[in-house]
Formats: sequence, structure tokens, C-alpha cells
Amino acid sequence: MARVGEPVYLERQSYRRRRLTDAAKLLPVVGLVLMFLPMLWSGEGKTAGGLIYIFAVWAILICVGGALSYHLGDSEPEETLPEDRVG
Repeated sequence: MARVGEPVYLERQSYRRRRLTDAAKLLPVVGLVLMFLPMLWSGEGKTAGGLIYIFAVWAILICVGGALSYHLGDSEPEETLPEDRVG
């Protein structure tokens, strides 16, 4: 039986970091699918709407990628070099 206060599977920080890494890996695939979605629209005269859609998806992907990068960069452990090692 687990003691009170002990993590059951993974520490929260480790779990959250893995999920953020998974989201960062999946973002290009989702972006590609969303970018090709206007090709499935049928009909004429939807060029302007398609361009607005692509620009909006592009801007959202940049924002989401930036947020993921910011949060992944925050939680990285600091690596220190031994003092006797120069380089």
C-alpha cells in the first residue's frame, strides 16, 4: 500500500514536462492537417476565406509553439560543468 503523500506513478513536474513534450511533437502534425484542410472545401469564391483561415492557423501555431517553448524551457534542469573541466 502506498504511503500518504508519495507519488503513485510519476512526479507532477516530470509528468507535465512529458505531456508538454508530447504536445510539442504533435504540433507540426496538427498544423499540417489544419493547413491542408482548405483543400477539402468545395466551391468557388472561397479564396479570401481560405487565405484568412490559413493566416489564422499560422498565427495560432506560432503562439502555441511559443507558449510550449517557453514552458519547456522553464522546467529544464540546470546543468553545471565540473570546475576542473574547461571547455
